[in-house]
This record gives sequence, C-alpha cells and structure tokens, in this order.
Amino acid sequence: MVYLKYIQYFYLVAAVLFAVDGFMQLNSTERSPWLSFFFAAIALFMFFFRRRFAKKYEDQNKNRQQ
Repeated sequence: MVYLKYIQYFYLVAAVLFAVDGFMQLNSTERSPWLSFFFAAIALFMFFFRRRFAKKYEDQNKNRQQ
C-alpha cells in the first residue's frame, strides 16, 4: 500500500492542470471555463481527502504495531 502515499499528489497535479485550463478558457468566447474549475475543485478536495485517509491509515498501523 505504498502507492497510497504518493497517489494523492496526482490529484494535486490534476487540480493545477484543470485550473490552468480554466484560466486559459476565460479569454475564449467559444468555451466555458466552469467545468474545468469544477474539476479542479474536485481534484483539490480529493487531494486533501486522500491525504487525511493516508494519515489515518498510517496512524492505525502504528497503533497496531505497539
């Protein structure tokens, strides 16, 4: 389960990419940027959620070892 420790950063990278895409679409008249901003917000939420979950999992494993 080592990958759970690092997969959370994928969500952070995705949030940055969606936010950049949204800001680039702000100047465009043919596309709406709100869907990109929505995905950026969801990815940011998932980053913090997975981070908290990983910390809980790590603390639980420490308590079992003691």
